[in-house]
Amino acid sequence: MTTANPSLPMDVRLMNIAAGALSVIACLAALALATRWALAQPVFAVTRVIVDGDTAHHNDLTLKANVAGRIGGSFYLLDLTQTRAVFESVPWVRRAIVRREFPDRLRVTLEEHQSVGFWGLDSDSRMINSKGEVFEANAGDAETTELPKLMGADGQSAAVLSMYRLLTAVLQPYDAAIDQLEMSARGSWSIELDGGTRINLGRGTEHELVLSLKKFLSAHKQVLASYQRSTLDQVESVDLRNGQGFAIRLRGVSTVNSAFTDKKLGQ
Repeated sequence: MTTANPSLPMDVRLMNIAAGALSVIACLAALALATRWALAQPVFAVTRVIVDGDTAHHNDLTLKANVAGRIGGSFYLLDLTQTRAVFESVPWVRRAIVRREFPDRLRVTLEEHQSVGFWGLDSDSRMINSKGEVFEANAGDAETTELPKLMGADGQSAAVLSMYRLLTAVLQPYDAAIDQLEMSARGSWSIELDGGTRINLGRGTEHELVLSLKKFLSAHKQVLASYQRSTLDQVESVDLRNGQGFAIRLRGVSTVNSAFTDKKLGQ
């Protein structure tokens, strides 16, 4: 680098300093380009991708088919963020961690979605995972087809899953399971049980709706007995929107009985 000569005019000295600095920058840029070119050569290519973690829905063949042509390049220059995004775009993959393993391998650790239900309309291919997140997947690849259908507005999947878990715990002692749970756009909740019984819970907090369902379940056997019925699946529909009681329709009975007040609910 040219040193500043105090005998030279100031403008000449500044020009010399600038020229020296530019020479250094040019050399560094050339070195960087040469290094990048060298690292991009086939000798530094990734030769193996190792996948571990959750792979219940994939094997080496299906994974390779999904990512073929979308990853590759030099071991040192490979964009790990982009590679992670490629794997996370594969059906059933929720999260991928990508690491380099010297000298030429990549290790990809997958976390798959754990499906707990179908999400949305019959025509949708969306499911909901154990964290309340909606994801796209082939429903035929689910571990079981006996999953509930959960429905609600976009962005409400976590709330719907939380309600589903609470109501499932309430229904379990009565050998009843939720086949469909829906939260309407206005925040009203409705259930369809696996036996076909429809329950309109109405609107309210989780605590209020759980308490309303518990009240009905604690009184329903008494109601059924008066009509020579004994099991919950003999109930066609229940309306719990009236906080003072409930309206119930039994299968084979054409009238709706809505005369069950707080007193008959055991209050």
